[in-house]
Amino acid sequence: MKLKGKILLLAILPMLVVTLLITFLSASQIQSLSKQEIKTFEDNLVSSKRNELKNHVELALASIKPVLQDQRLSNMMAQEEVKRILNGLIYDSDGYFFVYDQTGKNLVHPITPALVGQDLYDLQDPSGNYVIRSLLEVAQAGGGYYRYFWNKPSEDKVQEKMSYAVMIDRWQWMVGTGLYLDDIESEVTKIREQVKANIQQTFIRLLLIVLVAIVVITLLGLGINLRETRIADKRLQQLALKFVRFQVNERRRFARDLHDGINQLLVAVKYRLESATVKLARDEKLVHSDLEGCTDVLDNTIQEIRRISHDLRPSLLDDLGLEHAILSLLDQFKERTDINTLAEIYLEGDQLSEDIEITLYRLIQEALTNIERHSKASRVQLILVVESNKVTFTLADNGIGFSYTSLQVSPMGIGLKNMQERVELLGGYFNIRSKKAKGTSIRAVFNIEN
Repeated sequence: MKLKGKILLLAILPMLVVTLLITFLSASQIQSLSKQEIKTFEDNLVSSKRNELKNHVELALASIKPVLQDQRLSNMMAQEEVKRILNGLIYDSDGYFFVYDQTGKNLVHPITPALVGQDLYDLQDPSGNYVIRSLLEVAQAGGGYYRYFWNKPSEDKVQEKMSYAVMIDRWQWMVGTGLYLDDIESEVTKIREQVKANIQQTFIRLLLIVLVAIVVITLLGLGINLRETRIADKRLQQLALKFVRFQVNERRRFARDLHDGINQLLVAVKYRLESATVKLARDEKLVHSDLEGCTDVLDNTIQEIRRISHDLRPSLLDDLGLEHAILSLLDQFKERTDINTLAEIYLEGDQLSEDIEITLYRLIQEALTNIERHSKASRVQLILVVESNKVTFTLADNGIGFSYTSLQVSPMGIGLKNMQERVELLGGYFNIRSKKAKGTSIRAVFNIEN
């Protein structure tokens, strides 16, 4: 995987992990809260149904109260009238009232008339509960609720049922009504499905938000990488252009040196030799003078060739090594300018490439030339440290310094620009610090590839 891909992945993964964790925790919390809400809803619904049952029984009692208070009716007539009234009180599809005496005999059952007159005191539901006996007990205790299993008329199958029963004190009759809990369960199941659907929709929305965020971040990362790539390519092109120009300038200077220096000297030798040939026939003394002149010109030519060779590749680097070559430059500089020099050079073995060695040597040459011409310094300090993977070079003086405005138009500015380009061509870091009357410091850093 490329570096850009790794960086993009490192940017997306933490956000993705955090988002998924938050989504998971949120979903878990939502599920927990939904269970609590459903339980609360179920409890409230059951409580509401219990109140409803109690209200139904109270209404039934209110409907038979006039009969119980009518003194004109005999006891038997009042009982028959109460049975008739309760037998007609049917509500919803499975709502009715039942009446039992204290022995467990059924007196009223409008839905299943066949039960009327039967002794159901010991009747048990599928769970083994004594239904009528238990209802009589809660009614005799002042009224209450009881849950059991009973046949549901509309479905003709046994379902769980909750009933509320009270006593008619005059005859010790138990009267009550009930509702089937499967209706409550169906309502709770409906709510549970709605909540589940809402949770799924919320989770899907969260995932969509995460996906959109990932896409946006990915596009932003790609856009930033593309922009940075273009900037880097543009800088690389500029650097390559500077390198080409630098090579052209160096070749132009080298060609000029050959044309203006060595070529002129060799032409002068040629003319002197031709002149000596002509004079040879006339006077040997004149020939001797021309030959001596040829010797002098050839000496100058040899010196010029050495100078050009030194500019291309300093022979001191090959003969003495980097440290001694630098010290030789400083000694020549001190001898020439009488400026005090201090050098601190720390090298670790023979690990510098030729490119870095030549660049350092040229930097020192150019810097010392600038100091000699412009700085009016009395002290120069050079520090060169070569570590395992880095080269750090610093050259500082205590001269008059300069401002960056004057640097743009001065010949020294061109020299410093060339120094910076030399360093950057090798991927190094170049920095200049200078203030008027406080001297100048040049710093360069190179990375060493192991």
